[in-house]
Amino acid sequence: MRARPERSQRILITGGRGQLGRALQDALAGHEPLAPGHRDLDITDAATVDGAIAAFGPDTVIHAAAWTDTRGCEAEPERALAVNGGGAGNVARACASAGAAMVYISSNEVFDGTNSDPYREDAEPNPVNHYGRSKLAGEREVQSALDRHYIVRTAWLYGPGRLSFPEKIVQAAREQGRLRLVTDEVASPTWTVDLAAAVARLIEHPAWGVYHLTNAGYCSRYDWAVEILRLAGLADVPVEPTTLAEFGGTLPKPPFSALANVNAARLGIQLRPWQEALADHFRQARKEAGAGAAPPEGNR
Repeated sequence: MRARPERSQRILITGGRGQLGRALQDALAGHEPLAPGHRDLDITDAATVDGAIAAFGPDTVIHAAAWTDTRGCEAEPERALAVNGGGAGNVARACASAGAAMVYISSNEVFDGTNSDPYREDAEPNPVNHYGRSKLAGEREVQSALDRHYIVRTAWLYGPGRLSFPEKIVQAAREQGRLRLVTDEVASPTWTVDLAAAVARLIEHPAWGVYHLTNAGYCSRYDWAVEILRLAGLADVPVEPTTLAEFGGTLPKPPFSALANVNAARLGIQLRPWQEALADHFRQARKEAGAGAAPPEGNR
């Protein structure tokens, strides 16, 4: 049973119809959440954002809306900056005017991936692609606009309500009979259900700053796929290890961008290992399939 918060808050969630937005609504059910989708709230329109936040009068705004298509961001960097950087700035300034605190959902891709150990919250960002640059621009906008903010960096999100990496791997394995995944892109797969629960706990603490919230541990895309296939009963499907260079991808990616949870751990907020979360994701999916639930929606 989900514990009720010590104090109910009015919470506005941008990107409320995305996979994280939906998980946040569930995790914050004990509060008063309002979760408009991107068609209801255009974060690139400052006047619209000001009006929506002023009208609702939230205690906290969780800014989960973003353009997360890294390939699209690379092709259209100005649009990426307008949505992920400028949009975050619009929300932050509206929060400052309304006296609301803000949670900004950022990314592991603000780092260049050259570390050999997981990145701490005080590590210097140095993004290598336009998606990471746009998310870092959003961090800077938030930090300059208001003091009462949480910047939450996370990684490799998947969860109910969206066709995400685990479902794509299972589908590809069934259709192709074999897979090829890279071993030199490493981060922490993070279940939106666990991330949302951690954010719900975080906003009970007026401890502003930067937080790294991912499921514990890290793996390569190859390792993640192998575990997905095992849980899906497809362990006999061969998976060939390869590298980013051999795969022929032209999109710059940080090779090692695992995040260390130092600051949230001090507040008693820690996420379980990624393997346990992934197993629960499959259990939940099987339960919903057995109950005749609708299939996941596509990418928002």
